[in-house]
Amino acid sequence: MRAYLKHLLVAAFIAFGAFAPAVAQTPPTNLASPPADARIYSTFSSAGEHGRTHVWRSADGVRWSRYSLLLRGFFTEIDQQLRTDDAGAVTSLVVRGATTSGPMDETFSIGNGRARWTSPVDQGEAATGGLYWSYGGTIDSTIAFFQALMRDSDGQANLLPSGAARIERLTELDVSANGETKHVVAYAVSGVYWFPLVLWFDTDGEFFASVGGMSTTLLGWQSVEPQLAQAQTAALAARAPALVAQLGQRSSVPVAFRDVRLYDADAGIFRDNMTVVATDGRITAVGPAATTPIPGLANVIDGAGRTLVPGLWDVHMHFGDDTTGPLLLSIGVTNVRDPGNRGEDLLPRIRRINAGEMLGPAIYPSLMIDGPGERAAQFALVARNRSEGVALVRQAAEQGYIGVKLYGSLDPALVRPIAQEARRHGLRVQGHIPTGMRPLAAVRAGYTEITHINWVMMQGVPDEIIADSNGLNRFYGPARYAADYNFESGPMASFFDELARRRIIIDPTIATFEGLYVPEQGEITPAYAAWANALPAAIGRELRGGGIAATDEVSRARMRESFNNMLAGIAALHRRGVPIIAGTDGFGLEIIRELELYVQAGLTPAEALNTATINAARSAGVADRTGSIAIGKDADLALVVGDPSQNIGDLRHVEYVMRDGRLMQAAALRAALGIGAPN
Repeated sequence: MRAYLKHLLVAAFIAFGAFAPAVAQTPPTNLASPPADARIYSTFSSAGEHGRTHVWRSADGVRWSRYSLLLRGFFTEIDQQLRTDDAGAVTSLVVRGATTSGPMDETFSIGNGRARWTSPVDQGEAATGGLYWSYGGTIDSTIAFFQALMRDSDGQANLLPSGAARIERLTELDVSANGETKHVVAYAVSGVYWFPLVLWFDTDGEFFASVGGMSTTLLGWQSVEPQLAQAQTAALAARAPALVAQLGQRSSVPVAFRDVRLYDADAGIFRDNMTVVATDGRITAVGPAATTPIPGLANVIDGAGRTLVPGLWDVHMHFGDDTTGPLLLSIGVTNVRDPGNRGEDLLPRIRRINAGEMLGPAIYPSLMIDGPGERAAQFALVARNRSEGVALVRQAAEQGYIGVKLYGSLDPALVRPIAQEARRHGLRVQGHIPTGMRPLAAVRAGYTEITHINWVMMQGVPDEIIADSNGLNRFYGPARYAADYNFESGPMASFFDELARRRIIIDPTIATFEGLYVPEQGEITPAYAAWANALPAAIGRELRGGGIAATDEVSRARMRESFNNMLAGIAALHRRGVPIIAGTDGFGLEIIRELELYVQAGLTPAEALNTATINAARSAGVADRTGSIAIGKDADLALVVGDPSQNIGDLRHVEYVMRDGRLMQAAALRAALGIGAPN
């Protein structure tokens, strides 16, 4: 489970470790072969089945499992063996195999009162007295962890290597398939991540399912996944109003930010000694602190040593569960564009946020459209022909989407008719580039935006990369060739010039590619370095997975060279006037690192901030009411300690965030999720 959790929850880019000093990688051919009577689980999404897990016990009582996954080029091939004590706690664990990023070999054992572990990212030992939360492994290690907590008298336990967790019964229902009915119960574990981790079990205590963006169910029971998802979502949603009441009450009086440094996104400059007043969710006064009156009943916040910025945007945020909203608000993000999600999950969450039933940013969704095939995107709706593509665009318009996002398995011949229909409905067209198509051809066929800097760089790769670009080639191709690109003359310069003439928007998610290309395995991804000590311990381990594995064709040094030239490419696009907008394709925590990298590329802090404020608002067509601090606009605001005009990283230190008339303390939002303050 953790293998695909990492792909999904860390934006499919937090690599899965290869620093294993005490163990060597086991070739897939040497992994265990499941017996005929193994219990089988299917891992699938709307795009189809992606993998299977087999679970069985050997004659000597060892609990075995074998996991195989293929997700749009990312692969996992591992097996696992574990033993438990009478209380169900794991006493030994052995994981063998590999993922796209390298070996996943891991061991855990208890002996002489000491627990010892070696994983792809760490090794250590500690006194016994906790449940081991493995770095990797199959879903069966998670199942064993849940089962041990379920048997514990108070449902709580300390974790090894560190942390604490508790379990609670979440909801239950009856499901039927194949002429059989099962009563299943959902349990939620908190303390491992900042979001609840939920598994479903049957009345015998056997694992039944895990549901989400990618789901796993007992083989033959995939059809009940929508029922499980609906019940799980409803049970978790019932908690959200309490958090609104606790942390997000609307302010009944005006709020005045007095004598702040202000970022004026419309002018692209910082202004000192300013006062801003917000009333009923709108900005009602902006001006010099010495002359701007403050209403008598206002809640006055002193701005000394602080900077007030428009609420940030994350234009590439696949919105997760209900905890995603408070997390984003806690880092100053008040608006997001969701470029692809399950509509049955996302649209109700948008309605609940708008109704004040849960905390979260304003969400502007795009409908993801892909073609059929084993590499189809897991959130996408499938268009097999022109009529289906046009119908999906109309569906997007009717359901309130602001655009469509096209993906790599789509027939390139469908791009133009889809784009034409989108234009008729006032929708933007963004996305990956379909296999066999170059970015320039996609732009000429109607794209208004290219998503991810790697797809911009794909313009210069050889034909054989383009011919199979919907797998790992989309990462390894730019890693291999982008280092040599010249953005001031030649083909790439001409391509950039045309992007500028057409005003094509670029959503680089460059921090994602720093995580893919730069860190060695065992090193923390730079986007999370400031958060390493603030997050639950299990996440902290997973963030040390390093980049994608180096190959004979692409060394780590070459990847770093290409990454550095991608930064130069962003600067070259910016100089030409190509609109840049900031997104993460991750948790959201990465947004400030995204801006830091723009500054590293050569943008000023003010120019970098524009990519996450007014530029982003313009791209969504809502700059008339948000994206800058101006009278009459929504009071989407973040007060940060420090001076981002000198150090853009100070944007991490959010003190207050304001959205929808709610003045919220960032520290309280983080604390509700079990997150501390960043460095």
